[in-house]
Amino acid sequence: MSNSVSHNLIQQHFLRPTVLEHQSKLKNSSGVPTNSFCATASLNQSSAQPRKCKISTKFYGNSVSVRKQKLAMGSQRAVKFIPQAVLAADPASEHLGKFNIDGNIELQVDASASTSRSITQLNFRIMYSSDSLLLHWGGIRDRNEKWVLPSRQPEGTKNHKNRALRTPFVKSGSSSYLKLEIDDPQIQAIEFLIFDEARNKWQVSLVLFLRCSQLLEEPSKMNLLFVLSLFSICRMKNNGQNFHVKLPRRETSISNISVPEDLVQIQAYLRWERKGKQMYTPEQEKEEYEAARAELLEEIARGASLDDVRAKLTKRNGQEYNKTSIQETFNKTSIQETKNKIPDDLVQIQAYIRWEKAGKPNYSPEQQLREFEEARKELQSELEKGVSLDEIRKKITKGEIETTVSKQLQKKRHFIVERIQRKERDLMRLLNKHAVKPVEESIFVEPKPLTAVELFAKEKELDGSPVINKKIYKLGERELLVLVTKHAGKIKVHLVSDFEEPLTLHWALSKMHGEWLPPPQDVLPCGSVSLDRAAETQFSTNFSAGLPKQVQCIEMEIEDGNFEGMPFVLLFGGKWIKNNGSDFYVEFSQKSKQVQKDAGDGKGTAKALLDRIAEMESEAQKSFMHRFNIASDLMDQAKDSGELGLAGILVWMRFMATRQLIWNKNYNVKPREISKAQDRLTDLLQSIFTTHPQYRELLRMILSTVGRGGEGDVGQRIRDEILVIQRNNDCKGGMMEEWHQKLHNNTSPDDVVICQALIDYIKSDFDVSVYWKTLNENGITKERLLSYDRAIHSEPSFRRDQKDGLLHDLGHYMRTLKAVHSGADLESAISICMGYKAEGEGFMVGVQINPVPGLPSGFPDLLRFVLGHVEDRNVEPLLEGLLEARQELRPLLSKSSDRLKDLLFLDIALDSTVRTAIERGYEELNNVGPEKIMYFIALVLENLALSSDDNEDLVYCLKGWHHAINMCKSQSAHWALYAKSVLDRTRLALAGKAEWYQRTLQPSAEYLGSLLGVDQWAINIFTEEIIRSGSAATLSLLVNRLDPVLRETAHLGSWQVISPVEVVGYVDVVDELLAVQNKFYDQPTILVAKSVKGEEEIPDGTVAVLTPDMPDVLSHVSVRARNCKVCFATCFDPNILADIQAKKGTLLRLKPSSADVIYSEAKDGMLANSNSSNLKEDSPSSITLVRKQFAGKYAISAEEFTPEMVGAKSRNISYLKGKVPSWVGIPTSVALPFGVFEKVLSEKINKEVDKKLQILKKKLGGDFGALGEIRQTVLHLAAPPQLVQELKTKMQSSGMPWPGDEGEQRWEQAWTAIKKVWASKWNERAYFSTRKAKLDHDYLCMAVLVQEVINADYAFVIHTTNPSSGDSSEIYAEVVKGLGETLVGAYPGRALSFVCKKSNLNSPQVLGYPSKPIGLFIRRSIIFRSDSNGEDLEGYAGAGLYDSVPMDKEEKVVLDYSSDPLINDGNFQQSILSSIARAGNAIEELYGSPQDIEGVVKDGKVYVVQTRPQM
Repeated sequence: MSNSVSHNLIQQHFLRPTVLEHQSKLKNSSGVPTNSFCATASLNQSSAQPRKCKISTKFYGNSVSVRKQKLAMGSQRAVKFIPQAVLAADPASEHLGKFNIDGNIELQVDASASTSRSITQLNFRIMYSSDSLLLHWGGIRDRNEKWVLPSRQPEGTKNHKNRALRTPFVKSGSSSYLKLEIDDPQIQAIEFLIFDEARNKWQVSLVLFLRCSQLLEEPSKMNLLFVLSLFSICRMKNNGQNFHVKLPRRETSISNISVPEDLVQIQAYLRWERKGKQMYTPEQEKEEYEAARAELLEEIARGASLDDVRAKLTKRNGQEYNKTSIQETFNKTSIQETKNKIPDDLVQIQAYIRWEKAGKPNYSPEQQLREFEEARKELQSELEKGVSLDEIRKKITKGEIETTVSKQLQKKRHFIVERIQRKERDLMRLLNKHAVKPVEESIFVEPKPLTAVELFAKEKELDGSPVINKKIYKLGERELLVLVTKHAGKIKVHLVSDFEEPLTLHWALSKMHGEWLPPPQDVLPCGSVSLDRAAETQFSTNFSAGLPKQVQCIEMEIEDGNFEGMPFVLLFGGKWIKNNGSDFYVEFSQKSKQVQKDAGDGKGTAKALLDRIAEMESEAQKSFMHRFNIASDLMDQAKDSGELGLAGILVWMRFMATRQLIWNKNYNVKPREISKAQDRLTDLLQSIFTTHPQYRELLRMILSTVGRGGEGDVGQRIRDEILVIQRNNDCKGGMMEEWHQKLHNNTSPDDVVICQALIDYIKSDFDVSVYWKTLNENGITKERLLSYDRAIHSEPSFRRDQKDGLLHDLGHYMRTLKAVHSGADLESAISICMGYKAEGEGFMVGVQINPVPGLPSGFPDLLRFVLGHVEDRNVEPLLEGLLEARQELRPLLSKSSDRLKDLLFLDIALDSTVRTAIERGYEELNNVGPEKIMYFIALVLENLALSSDDNEDLVYCLKGWHHAINMCKSQSAHWALYAKSVLDRTRLALAGKAEWYQRTLQPSAEYLGSLLGVDQWAINIFTEEIIRSGSAATLSLLVNRLDPVLRETAHLGSWQVISPVEVVGYVDVVDELLAVQNKFYDQPTILVAKSVKGEEEIPDGTVAVLTPDMPDVLSHVSVRARNCKVCFATCFDPNILADIQAKKGTLLRLKPSSADVIYSEAKDGMLANSNSSNLKEDSPSSITLVRKQFAGKYAISAEEFTPEMVGAKSRNISYLKGKVPSWVGIPTSVALPFGVFEKVLSEKINKEVDKKLQILKKKLGGDFGALGEIRQTVLHLAAPPQLVQELKTKMQSSGMPWPGDEGEQRWEQAWTAIKKVWASKWNERAYFSTRKAKLDHDYLCMAVLVQEVINADYAFVIHTTNPSSGDSSEIYAEVVKGLGETLVGAYPGRALSFVCKKSNLNSPQVLGYPSKPIGLFIRRSIIFRSDSNGEDLEGYAGAGLYDSVPMDKEEKVVLDYSSDPLINDGNFQQSILSSIARAGNAIEELYGSPQDIEGVVKDGKVYVVQTRPQM
């Protein structure tokens, strides 16, 4: 071959780039093999000279082309395997030529015909001895691009991915031999490569071109042209196309053989059956008939007799075929086909496609029939347009669809949504009680003294010049400060370092980043030396007295506006010092960032850890590898700091994940190194997850921000696969090359988004706006692409013929990217847990991930179900599958395992998919009933419970929803009322979750964010974004959707009116009533308060309080509102509330009824006629307090309770004793009377306490903070011995247990409780209440009522006149589980409420079910109740202002109402509520006036613990 021809062949690039996948892993710096096997190709000149020919550049095959990027493989499976001898040599074969490879390797090829003359033999001999030499080959048929795999294969041949054959050469001495036999008459060409498997090299690429000479009349004489292409991988540029190679036609002796027509007809019929009995045109029928004849002739040519052929054809599959039966079948089918035309299987597939597009709805049988007809019409329309059935079939059939449809047919279920059968589980198995108390760092961390450089900076900042830029660089043990200030139109640059040895600044100026311009002479500091494009200046020593050590500094002044910045490096001891390998650069202008808040004191954070993170951030910015390794190094410190330590790591990682921190700064890291660093970190997180279950929720969140990582080989494939994609798809330049460079420099989670953007762009038929849309929606702008160290400047641009290959390859690449970077990608997580294998080819490493051992039975099928329905519009079956998978996975997550993190990432992905599925399914809920919405709420709540550490409240909410659904199904009259209570409790649980996030994360976000210079807006919304990204936000939306439905069904309306007073006032909006309770409004004000807890005071000047919150009707604030004639109501409709809030500053008139509030704008004149202006700060007080004196007794019994000794609370309970019905219990009581506190305070042992107390009381005039100090001071009182002795005597004589009998510590507990009651005289609420009422606070005296605590099942409060309606014929009561403190105190949620007509006390009517999540329970103990002389004054509601304190601390119990008989047992409920109502009625009759009664129920018995007149 001449050099020109050889050069021409190389320029044509007919060798596939796929060979690059099979090269050596040894590369030079350019990433290509350093020792390609073949570099040149030449022909042995002694060989026969080939006929001169024109090389075709048209692509016909699927072999080594550059434009078809897949490995040379066929598409058909081998039909049979026939072992062949491979060493036999045919002496009659024609010697075709010898070819030299690389000058010293010879290849010889011979061709011959076998004895049957229907087989072509090809003999290969290569002067290369290897046990691992393979022929990678396939056949070409009908100019099809795909390789076909001949059935006749030499021994040892292996099928390579069903796309090619690999046949081993046989080593013999110094040569290797191989013989192929081609017997398929339809194979017109072969293509092949030679591959050394042991050395993993493509050694020779050959295209064999065998064709029959068109000029020769004798077809048996073959003229074969071999084109040998030998190449060097590192030098080739494959932009050409493959040669199409034809085999010679084999001569057969069949010209004189005729085949009977009946056999031809049978053969044609069988071909027609195989092709689906299609409708043929006359021309197609003729072609099929002749093709059938040709097939039979070929079979006879192979040696078969006519009798053999007839026997074979006429009896197939147990059925006899003859001309008559075939003609009848043809006729019947023709009639049927003429009628229907479209085969039923195509109609079925088309109907399935329609069903998928519609979101897989559940069709009725009638709808299914209509869908089939519509599908048939669509296909018929295509036929009428001239599209053939073959084309239709090719267009609409895919393997997955055909398989799915066939399964549907087998089940006789046509397009009905599949559902998994969920297992019955006890919901209590979901329970986690890993509650963590909020912990601040208990270790005092002494602030580090400022360094000399920091002190210098502080001194310079104090001179008043604006600071433009400030940066302190850590240079090993030394520091460098760069401080830029602006003064009098000039930029002043200070450079300061604590180096002790001489230091030189090598610097320049720039007008743009990256530029070095020589500084002007007037800028150079004294002693500077000008160089080419730079200058050098020696640092001078500064001996400031205020610095702990000497520093070196340089100062220079530059005219503002002349330059943008200053690049520089340092010269120290003959060595250059750079900034992490790059030049230092300081900017002369401020960046437009929100003003950073001061970092503060770090309260509520793991401060020492966060300070350490801030110190390491400059190192972490180098690359993800550095950041993850630093995080790993800090994990022990974080773990030891508890919840706040892990919260700090989460905040740091999330700042990283949201791109608030620099990902890479001029540091080239291999993806393998990044994934190893991720592995190290995730392994540590996995370990802590096992050993510290109380932190699992935080650990899951950290894992989701970090990403999985993966074995090093997975990370390395990021680098390798992009090369393969480029070479396979001929896209080596432009955007793909820029992305390739970015990936090689430093891969990041952005690459997942870029890959998805490319896929979307290609799928959109190359619409570049789709590319940018995907990028922008995921936070990647053009500026961000340009900001990478290896910037991406270009937009993608591909050819249409690259579409299929790119979609295939990028789809696979996405799995690799997600495996490393994504912690919540479902498909990636599933494939890792189930195991997968990615072949290594050439330089690209192989990856094999084994399945996680010990997965539950049926779990793989469950995951396949999830993946198969993950995009369904009908999301309910998907949600069930996702949650079933999480439930199955849950037991494995509590066990230690090497693969635990893979299971965690799968669980995180399943969790995330629930949220996205619900969001997609919102539309589905638009037209459904409440039962369906409740079911969806239960599903999402289950998902949230599975992801939460302390989930007890969530689990009980979930049980409540299941109970509500059952009530709804059974058409219970109270189902909506009960569901509303569960909904309210769910809201409280979500609010509690949000408060935990805020308390745990936000302080760390604010402190660390300030230290790291994070944008202030990102800090402000940190916790909000955490909440929005989880199931809690999704659940909140569903709850809001259901709320109005339940209110309407339960006839609750939009309001609950607690105090129905008609008022006129100006609207004001506040977040919390507590924050304004001490404020005075100088005009009648309607307060809209987002939060009302129940214990607040109502501010002076307030005429109405409207809130979305749910305080109890009998809470303190509710009672105060009714007593003060203030309108008080809860609004359940957010739209109504928003409308009122929008009227801020507007004068409104409120007209409440018992269940509604009508509001309208009012005129100023209405104020004069309303009672809204009756609260004046200077109005005289009509009530007074009478100071009580010590009567000489420290303790008294119930018989001694008189107005001079105790308050009304004690006297009333004494009065009830013996007067109420016997079935109503009254606890035994004693008291510490009025004046005892003052007497104790005056004792000598308490002289210092008294002195301090007097000082603090004087401070109260202007410092209300002294109230807390007073309360603490009271707790230092010592008990006089006489008090102890008298109290002991009275308690024992009354039959009460004496705490001291259990030890001195028990008495100290009791004494502390007594002091807390006295100290509550100075709680804020009580103090400001007496001030507003113009009562002399010094005259307020406190007796203490002592009672034995009844460990109650339920507690209640009764108002014997309905407080909301004023109906005196109706008793209103509220009931809670446990002690009554949750009812009268500021405990969130509603109590069970009911009314009962006094005329029918056995028929209580429930108004609302309980939503309080917490109940208080206590051991047998003593309670000390406040009983002041200011609690029951006429015209002043002092009840509930002061504290009642039990000797023992109550136990908080999360309540499960679904198992409470008061909720689900109608008879029990009627019995208890009736008993409470009858007790209230009896006490009202005893006093002859409406009563406010408190009591408890224990074992079905009612006890009354106090009563007072109802205000």
